[in-house]
Amino acid sequence: MDADVPTEWHSDACRTYTPADSDRELRYQTYQHESGDIRLKVAPASLDGDDHPGYALTATTYPGLDLSETIRIRVVLTFDRCDRIAIQFMNLFSASYDGPGSLEDALEYASHRTREHR
Repeated sequence: MDADVPTEWHSDACRTYTPADSDRELRYQTYQHESGDIRLKVAPASLDGDDHPGYALTATTYPGLDLSETIRIRVVLTFDRCDRIAIQFMNLFSASYDGPGSLEDALEYASHRTREHR
């Protein structure tokens, strides 16, 4: 799926593992924006202490800094679906991001359009 990742983003980490209490293989993927201002994570929802099955898409602003903040964008059942939503988020974010001053606006724009609406 890396071919679908917008040029402003790169795959930061990708891992497949099997938890000790299960025989089901799980996947983990992170993406970093070229600015370093935002990181996306596609990982099992249970990694964040959630009892929800499936995968969660989260965004962390200013990763590695004291003022970093992580928000959950969406939880879906499969890794592939969550990764497609992450790519959609990246495209939307890149379309509206114009430097650090617009980070919050671009994050809100992309988050709003990729969240599940009820």
